[in-house]
Amino acid sequence: MDYVKPSEVLGSMIEAGKSKAELSVMQLIVRGSLGGAILACATTLAFTAAAQTKIPMVGALLFPVGFVMIILLGLELVTGSFALIPLAVLEKQTTVRRMLGNYLWVITGHLIGCAVYAALYGLTITKMGTDMSNPLVQTLITASEGKTTAYQSMGAEGMALAFIKAMLCNWMVTLGAVMAMTSKSTSGKIFAMWLPILTFFGQGFEHTVVNFFVIPAGMMLGANVTMADWWIWNGIPVLLGNFAGGLLFTGLLLYLSIKSKRPAGTPAAELPGRGEALRPGTPVLEKSL
Repeated sequence: MDYVKPSEVLGSMIEAGKSKAELSVMQLIVRGSLGGAILACATTLAFTAAAQTKIPMVGALLFPVGFVMIILLGLELVTGSFALIPLAVLEKQTTVRRMLGNYLWVITGHLIGCAVYAALYGLTITKMGTDMSNPLVQTLITASEGKTTAYQSMGAEGMALAFIKAMLCNWMVTLGAVMAMTSKSTSGKIFAMWLPILTFFGQGFEHTVVNFFVIPAGMMLGANVTMADWWIWNGIPVLLGNFAGGLLFTGLLLYLSIKSKRPAGTPAAELPGRGEALRPGTPVLEKSL
């Protein structure tokens, strides 16, 4: 059996958060850049499939390929870290300063990777800027405006809506990171993480890294969106919503539900994930997400 028990998964979550917080700035930027670019590529795959089949759910079925590649290659996705590193802080395995440093440099990497892919993809679908007839051009423009000015037209309620959709999104995304720890086999990890990622993308929730590609790509192609529109009506509320959803719905609630099963009188240090107290053979998630 390659199934990993929840108590061991919690230990893996804490250890993964600790390991991620110890990565160097260069590692975080490079891994974040690759993670952002791969997720952007998966997004265009999903858009292409939806356009070809006229069935958006087909795109959602394919989108998790990007998440799978990021996990298996040990790259970085800040939205997954929103659930993992806070647990390492809670267990005193790392510090708030290291956690915030991880978020800053990984986000920087995401912006770089997504921007480079957006530029290259834009040149591809417009044939080096000479042909705007590809339907994916309008898809990206519409998506960019729908994620910014559409919320702006709703005022405060639009900002609240973006925040809520971001919370729901990262509940699923962080579950994807955790589900990958429930199996020791590659095939088991892929199947387990596919389920929540399909769930979030198929419902049109807001993911900050996907938006790091979609919104700038739409702007490059002519969307009526400004930098202020991006960050005020999507960038900041979605980033905060992703953090809240990952931390609360996955990180803290799973922590409380699993740790509460510890038999009364058992020292906290014996909880899997507490440094040298980890039992030999306890699986640890790759330093991804």
